[in-house]
Amino acid sequence: MQTSQDGTGRFYITTPIYYMNALPHLGHAYTTVLCDVMARYHRLWGDDTYFLTGSDEHGEKIAQAALASGESPQAFVDRISLAFRETWTKLGISNDDFIRTTEPRHQAVVQRILQEIYDRGDIYFGSYGGQYCLGCERFLAERELVDGRCPDHGTEPAYIEEKNYFFRMSKYQDWLIAYLNEHPDAVQPEQYRGEVLSFLRSPLEDLCISRPKSRLTWGIPLPFDDNYVTYVWFDALINYISALGYPDGELYQRYWPAAYHVTAKDILKPHAIYWPTMLKAAGIPVYRGLRVHGYWGVDQAKMSKSRGNVVRPLDLSDKYGVDAFRYFLIREMTFGQDASFSEEAFVMRYNAELANDLGNLLNRTLHMIGRYCDGRIPSPGDEQTEERRTFIERVLSTPAQVRQAISDWNPQGAVLATLELVRAANLYLELRAPWTAYKRGDQAHVNATLYDVASALRWTAVLLYPVMPGKMTALWQALGQPGQPAWQDGRQWETLAPGAAIQRGEVLFPRQELVLQETAS
Repeated sequence: MQTSQDGTGRFYITTPIYYMNALPHLGHAYTTVLCDVMARYHRLWGDDTYFLTGSDEHGEKIAQAALASGESPQAFVDRISLAFRETWTKLGISNDDFIRTTEPRHQAVVQRILQEIYDRGDIYFGSYGGQYCLGCERFLAERELVDGRCPDHGTEPAYIEEKNYFFRMSKYQDWLIAYLNEHPDAVQPEQYRGEVLSFLRSPLEDLCISRPKSRLTWGIPLPFDDNYVTYVWFDALINYISALGYPDGELYQRYWPAAYHVTAKDILKPHAIYWPTMLKAAGIPVYRGLRVHGYWGVDQAKMSKSRGNVVRPLDLSDKYGVDAFRYFLIREMTFGQDASFSEEAFVMRYNAELANDLGNLLNRTLHMIGRYCDGRIPSPGDEQTEERRTFIERVLSTPAQVRQAISDWNPQGAVLATLELVRAANLYLELRAPWTAYKRGDQAHVNATLYDVASALRWTAVLLYPVMPGKMTALWQALGQPGQPAWQDGRQWETLAPGAAIQRGEVLFPRQELVLQETAS
């Protein structure tokens, strides 16, 4: 199997660059935790991995939000950007860089690319009138409207007519169609690639890439006309290469060929149409892959700030623990599809899968090793039974299943494969009944059984470490293993050294009771 998504041993993953007009919510947390989990799996396998996130800080909505809060735009984005960074720290996000679009390093690259595309004749000045959605900060084509409204924001766009600069995006329509057909892995899951190709069946309009300073001053000035600032999407998307030091930076040369962007489906069009055509026009290779996930709903409705049903990630992580929160996000959403959030579902998953299946297995195993084996990992012995051979094969097959799931961009599948291993270990423990064997004096049976289950737990710590790094490090160390979980290549069984002293500490996953806050009537 390849050592990375592109076979080079390198993996570059990015979140979308989050818009700084409000505080982080569950949707932001899911995308960022997902990228963190993917990055951690690749690091676990030894891949040369780079993980980028950041903040999109220009545009009309930022200026309006700053005005409403009584702050300057810069002070406003400083505050909101800090809140995002603090949230990611608390959620255990292991990003290598955090790019802000107000940074000089980013502005310089944006202006360089604008000038290069302008010099090539693919940016021109003209007049345009159309339906403008402030929420999207772009003009919407008539075919995009649903009953005259923006499908994402549910608002009627306003008609705006003004002179601006335009990117000849239509020039690259045929190229983009051919590229997507020749590179089916470029946009996945498949339904989103199909959605992009369906949109491209109609003529592609040129993209307005400026805003007059008479209407908006909060943005990066065009290098060829200081009376205009850059349209926020032409600014924001470039973060993926400005953070790498395009065009001459070592990071750009090293990681851009292995670039994967992860985003929610509401910004599919900018990432799957604007961005590749911008790259093509600038003579820059297209990213390796775009991976698109669905929405989180609350009470079966899409979560959004405008609807007022936003779930703040730290509220739940503070209440139930960061690792449990991360686990639920990855466990609950099938990548590419929508998922529904409820605190009841959260607690149900926690108690059934973490407290009962995994936590109880660890507690029982440690208790029996302490009682029957003097608190040390026993020697497995040489017992050869069909029951034991079947279980060992089950354990050794799981790492390959997890690795394949991650290669397929199915992190939920990786969790489920590991959860099945935990359940198999619980069943094995019941069938082997070491407590009965101990009473009859069959220490060899006791040792083999507890060694096998401890080995399954060791692999569980490794396989779930990217999802729950804190808790799985605690599990690993409870088995007497030093440091943090480490990947073991090959299919050798006896990788858990006998004689290690177990460490019995606090219960790994104490059961939770659902306590919902009462609202005032």
